[in-house]
Amino acid sequence: MKNNKKKKGGGIGIYLIIAVMVVLTVLILMPGASDSTDAKYSEIVDAALKGEIVGIEIDSETATIKAELLVPKDNVKFMTASVPADISTAAAKLQELKDNGNIQYLSAKELTIIPEWVSFIIPAIMIVGFLIFMMYLMRQSGSGTKSAIDFGRSTAKLAKDSKKKVTFDSVAGANEEKEELQEAVDFLKNPEKYLEIGARIPKGFLLVGPPGTGKTLLAKAVAGEAGVPFFSISGSDFMEMFVGVGASRVRDLFNQAKKASPSIIFIDEIDAIGRHRGAGLGGGHDEREQTLNQMLVEMDGFEPNEGIIVMAATNRPDILDPAILRPGRFDRQVVVGYPDVKGREEILMVHAKNKRIGSDVDLAEVAKNTQGFTGADLENLLNEAALLAVRAKRKFVSAADIKEATYKVVMGPEKKSRVVSDKAKRLTAYHEAGHALILKLVSSFQKVDRVTIIPAGRAGGYTSYRPEEEKDYYTYNDILESIKVALGGRAAEQIVLGEVSTGASSDLQHVNSMVRKLIFKYGMSKNFENMIFGSEGDEVFIGRDFGTVRNYSEETATVLDNEIKDIIHNVYAEVLDLLNKNMDKLHALAGVLLENEKVDGEEFEAIFNEGMPYLERLKAEKAAKAAEEAAKAEEAPESTENEPAKEEVTIAPEAVEENTEVTNEEN
Repeated sequence: MKNNKKKKGGGIGIYLIIAVMVVLTVLILMPGASDSTDAKYSEIVDAALKGEIVGIEIDSETATIKAELLVPKDNVKFMTASVPADISTAAAKLQELKDNGNIQYLSAKELTIIPEWVSFIIPAIMIVGFLIFMMYLMRQSGSGTKSAIDFGRSTAKLAKDSKKKVTFDSVAGANEEKEELQEAVDFLKNPEKYLEIGARIPKGFLLVGPPGTGKTLLAKAVAGEAGVPFFSISGSDFMEMFVGVGASRVRDLFNQAKKASPSIIFIDEIDAIGRHRGAGLGGGHDEREQTLNQMLVEMDGFEPNEGIIVMAATNRPDILDPAILRPGRFDRQVVVGYPDVKGREEILMVHAKNKRIGSDVDLAEVAKNTQGFTGADLENLLNEAALLAVRAKRKFVSAADIKEATYKVVMGPEKKSRVVSDKAKRLTAYHEAGHALILKLVSSFQKVDRVTIIPAGRAGGYTSYRPEEEKDYYTYNDILESIKVALGGRAAEQIVLGEVSTGASSDLQHVNSMVRKLIFKYGMSKNFENMIFGSEGDEVFIGRDFGTVRNYSEETATVLDNEIKDIIHNVYAEVLDLLNKNMDKLHALAGVLLENEKVDGEEFEAIFNEGMPYLERLKAEKAAKAAEEAAKAEEAPESTENEPAKEEVTIAPEAVEENTEVTNEEN
């Protein structure tokens, strides 16, 4: 704390000194008021003899004579002239003018001429002050308290021992990945057994995987397990506004690691500096490429880096330069993918340790219902469930909290206060009923989990479904099933309402995307079997391509376009036929949604099996309950006289956003 106060005070002092110097400089250099005109000494004497001068004063500080005019000329009241070299003669002459009555007053002080060297002091002080100020700014710039001279030094952080260090026990759902990295830790601890047999430990480990899968967490676990110096830095930390800083920081980082050998260097988001060289318009001389070149040399150049293991993480391995991926640099690529059902259960158990979980919670069941969730998603899920439990004033997290948190994470919070018109409600109900019904009729491995017409996030309603079994790949029929489910909402609108709405726009985007992938990417075209079309990159610029490459003719494009059109047309016709054959179930499900706004999986199965009788029974039960409540209200004594009047609140209706659904995207 003392050091911080001293630094703060010193900073204020520097700024105060600079401010005083600026003010003094302005005051000294600021010109005086323009109430006088320059003249010669002889002109002032002649004017005094003519009676045009009131008085004269000699200014010793500026070595000038200032004469006051009797009658101002052109709004100028004074005449000024330099003091003559023969000051004694000039002073005697001015006194004579005073004695003769030519002027009324004479003010003369002891004349002191300012030495010439004084005129050089102020500019010199200004220059020195400016240099001090610039040095101060340079010391404050850069990383932390580093000066401009230290820009080339590495900003890597050295991991220190702490009570809350992360170990492999803290990482769940990545057993194979931990085994790969455990080998590196073991080599650093016991290098002899590897050297005896002649084995060479890999120099680099590249952690590859989608965001949130635990790449950085694994690196922290290695740091906690290794017991050796662990230098961590982000790829973007190498880049600065000055040319050559990145390469200099790479050299300094490896020099620090060599001094602390054996050690580990971890570079997070290495794609910031490891992109394919020659990708952009800048050629091979931009700062990023020079930084990458220096890293290539340091990892496997003429000077061996024994005892140093480099770890890096990225979610874009496709854009990395091939030179950095070759053996001798990053020998191993550890793929950290989405956890499977067993991995998700292990991750949930880790994050549930510090939370009060109710006895009705089955983490294995939660793991089954969260396919596609990463470790970060699962941690956020349990945290949201805990927040819901606190909001409900419970002391533990229940299964209902976790279920609601799942929908909240995927779709967003429900907007129960939004006012929706009856027409919009009816449209949404039939739209979502169409999705759910088609899913039940065509899907071979998925089941409906929830159907709701309550707005949530950007959706006016959604249909949630979960797989009964996990799949790592999908067949042609699986993809067609997904397309049919997406078209179910639009088909229901067309059959029941006689028109379609904009609520199906996201469904159509999904349909067109899946059909194009079916033909262009997966080679499932009926006209061109086992052929794929277009470049591998899905983005316009991924680091080395300026655009997608079209590798087929116009005639082929016409055939492919027609095939896409035929697939969508035939599937949509099949969906319309399925809904027409099950109209009673469609009306029953939509009716229940209009009554209750939400249908869970078990209730959906009952509606599907019973049809309209279920809806009629539901309406009868609600009517009986309403009559019973009305009867109780009539029997109860009226005691509202002393109650304060309740203010009526009117909520303005808002625009209903487009209906979307929860869909399982392709892995």
